[in-house]
Amino acid sequence: MRAEQSTSIPTSSIQPVYKRILLKLSGEALMGDTKLGIDPHTVDQISQEISEVYHLGVQLGIIIGGGNIFRGLSASARGMDRVTADYMGMLATVINSLAMQDYIERRNIETRVMTAIKMEELAEPFIRRRAITHLQYGKIVIFGAGTGNPYFTTDTAAALRAIEIEADVILKGTKVDGVYDKDPCEYDDAVKYSELTYMDVVKKRLKVMDTTAVTLCMDNHLPIVVFNLRQKGNLKKVILGEHIGTKVTGGPND
Repeated sequence: MRAEQSTSIPTSSIQPVYKRILLKLSGEALMGDTKLGIDPHTVDQISQEISEVYHLGVQLGIIIGGGNIFRGLSASARGMDRVTADYMGMLATVINSLAMQDYIERRNIETRVMTAIKMEELAEPFIRRRAITHLQYGKIVIFGAGTGNPYFTTDTAAALRAIEIEADVILKGTKVDGVYDKDPCEYDDAVKYSELTYMDVVKKRLKVMDTTAVTLCMDNHLPIVVFNLRQKGNLKKVILGEHIGTKVTGGPND
């Protein structure tokens, strides 16, 4: 695997290059070194990274997958009804959203969880204008329950919510330092891409986001940056414009 390369930003330049972002996290990102569930230490570390970005004046929306608790597609492959399995996966994302909210609010940052399925004792129902208002008033908004529809992934939910809240970019935090032509954890000769187009992702079947999500981003000229969330400070570096990870756009003029 190639070593992470970045371009240093002068300490005098601390202005974020993005005003409003949608941070996409996998459910597995909350597991840490555990095999299942939520690792409190890991969630606390992620909330610290988020806090640092928040204090730069960036407006943050967050979507978290549910794979650390329940993965609907895997359950469907083992014989469970797909629609039922997907709804169970949506509930898992709400559990993760509430956990993240708890740890962010311990840092005295107002946070709102908004869900695509009504569960008003736990969270607000998703209303686009209300979500944007929360962001404008300095609250972090965590979007749970995906799109509220079966057969759609949290990648697609991230693209949809990012477009709806008029985010400048989707930042996808992963366990590797970008997008590779094959799994760098299994192949030593895996080649990392520093930049890609949406069509590159589709044609090469690269595991950035699913095809529906990539198409939504392409149609709305919404860039995607894939980076290693586990390396401390990376989220802030991306926000400040350092060239780490892999950026997906429509091309040189996008």
